[in-house]
Amino acid sequence: MSPAPRLVLATHNQGKLRELRELLRDQVPGLDVDTQVVDAGAVGAPDIVEDEVTFEGNALLKARAVCDATGLVAIADDSGLSVAVLGGAPGIFSARWSGKHGDDEANIDLLLGQLGDIAEKHRSASFVCAAALATPAGLVAVELGHLAGTLLHERRGTGGFGYDPILQPAGYEVSVAELSAKEKNAISHRGRAFRALLPQIVKALAGQDAT
Repeated sequence: MSPAPRLVLATHNQGKLRELRELLRDQVPGLDVDTQVVDAGAVGAPDIVEDEVTFEGNALLKARAVCDATGLVAIADDSGLSVAVLGGAPGIFSARWSGKHGDDEANIDLLLGQLGDIAEKHRSASFVCAAALATPAGLVAVELGHLAGTLLHERRGTGGFGYDPILQPAGYEVSVAELSAKEKNAISHRGRAFRALLPQIVKALAGQDAT
């Protein structure tokens, strides 16, 4: 019999779950990340309507709701792409920029079309992630992470998900989608946010108060 889940990630996105498991691997004594770190579907957590207007607000909303529904320590993230020339858009609407939630190809096609005539010097953008923790004791924490770069004119690479194929990180000659999983986790907005949150996660899973 598999060990009971100890930590739930408030998402159905398997890419995010894989990244979180790798970030937590060997970080928490006694935690089997492959069986005890699960997604919302594995524990029957409800879908959450993300109706806040900031990354931080949506992340906290999801973490609290899933924690309340499952009685488990819950973490959530809200992330997206911020394009300078678009005033920070797509922002919190990144996953549904084309009108349909989670249609990565359509989102990328629309964004590339919108920026088709934008010169290289004006194509700066960054991935932004807010990572939030909620515990059954009612304690919460939230951290932010960023990955700055430049938007490419076409897709490059087949790894990752979302807008990874069209963002070239600052200081790199490849897109995020051309990085290995290890390389991506080392620099990604999500990796940075969850690493900042990691001390709180460790404390929560050890039964200690998060601060």
